[in-house]
Amino acid sequence: MALLLKPSSSLTQTLISSSSSTSLSTNPNFSAISYPSFHSHGGKQPKSLLSTGAATQSNTISYSNHHHMLGFLLLFQEFGFNDKEIEALLERNPVLAYASSKSLGNRLLLLKSVGLVEFAIWRLITRHPDILTAEEFDGFLDFVRERLEGIEPRKLERVLIGMEPRFLVGFAEKVGLLVEHGVPEEKLVDFINSISLSVFCRREAEEIERLMVFFKQFDFSFILRRPLLLNLDLDTQIIPRIQVFQEELGGEEEAVKILLRKLPRILSYSVEHFQDQIEFWRSIGLSKGEIFKIFLVYPGVVGVSKERKLKPRVEFLKECGLNAKDIYRFLTKAPLFLSLSFEDNLSKKLGFLVKLGYKRRTRELAFAMGAVTRTSCENMQLVIGVFLSYGLSTEDVFAMSNRHPQVLQYNHSSLEKKMEYLIEEMGREIGELLAFPAFLGYKLERIKRRYESEEGG
Repeated sequence: MALLLKPSSSLTQTLISSSSSTSLSTNPNFSAISYPSFHSHGGKQPKSLLSTGAATQSNTISYSNHHHMLGFLLLFQEFGFNDKEIEALLERNPVLAYASSKSLGNRLLLLKSVGLVEFAIWRLITRHPDILTAEEFDGFLDFVRERLEGIEPRKLERVLIGMEPRFLVGFAEKVGLLVEHGVPEEKLVDFINSISLSVFCRREAEEIERLMVFFKQFDFSFILRRPLLLNLDLDTQIIPRIQVFQEELGGEEEAVKILLRKLPRILSYSVEHFQDQIEFWRSIGLSKGEIFKIFLVYPGVVGVSKERKLKPRVEFLKECGLNAKDIYRFLTKAPLFLSLSFEDNLSKKLGFLVKLGYKRRTRELAFAMGAVTRTSCENMQLVIGVFLSYGLSTEDVFAMSNRHPQVLQYNHSSLEKKMEYLIEEMGREIGELLAFPAFLGYKLERIKRRYESEEGG
């Protein structure tokens, strides 16, 4: 007699009472498999995904094999599903009713073997029940288990939940293209973890190969540093962005390659973003060649906020009396001025310079600010302290830095060694530095060789 399972009944209780005279061990499906021990959710029943009062379909599901169905129920209940959730799974994917407990158990074990925890598998099955029966998942999961150990479980879960099974076919071939075109085996998992797996699976193998070949012409190493670029579309995103540098700014191919190698993520910005930045620099009088040069010297400038940093910093330079040509020369030597924090960095250095004797809104102050962008506030203080400890006054330090602003950015430790050698070994006067502060820019080894050579001669 066929067993009728009604939504309002307790499935397990009905089956057990109907099968009380038969030993479970007589069921070949149930006895042949060692079920995975899924003690899900710390022994607590997960909240049903069906509303308590939700109406279920009036259709009844008929099964002729009590023991097969009991094995099915026990397998899912051990995994944390309650009766209503099991009924919902069967309604959404009736094929489950005809799958053997062994095949279902094997699929559950396979899901666990790729790093998914019990609750993640429960969530996955609830949202995507055909994960247990669709053949397309087998090849994908087997490949992940064998070749991609260490792939992030959350990334894997998102793909399995949101991806149509057909997009998983050919996954191994696509990953093979990555290795074929230069992704080292030992970095493969990290590379996969860094890209959008959903985009990668949906993309045709031919398109992935086009991307890899295209990136190779710009030195493939930069794609290893920025795997996320593989998420971009070649024709609508990557090529148009590169064309901005080549066509709108006149960058030559080799120069563009250097730019991309310096900052691969520059391709993550949209054409509109580039054009907005270019328009800003043109508005202050820079030519397209000068703009490209600034990008080449400091590619990170494309990510600097125009409103919060670029406009106020350029306005500061203008107030100090710098024209467009001056600003261009300043930024090619001190590009960090555009991105450093004002509150935590530039404001403190500005205060030191004013105390040292620099006047506000002067060219001298601007050039001194450019020099000290390359050093920390702490080192700058220590440098001034070294000068003062050797008997120089603040006026002397101001005069030296005004003549040669770089003296404020030298490492304080090496600076002290040079001054000690100048006075104690060479027997020179400290005041001589006022006339030639650039002396402190030479390496100590060079100073020693030059002095010893002259003494020996």
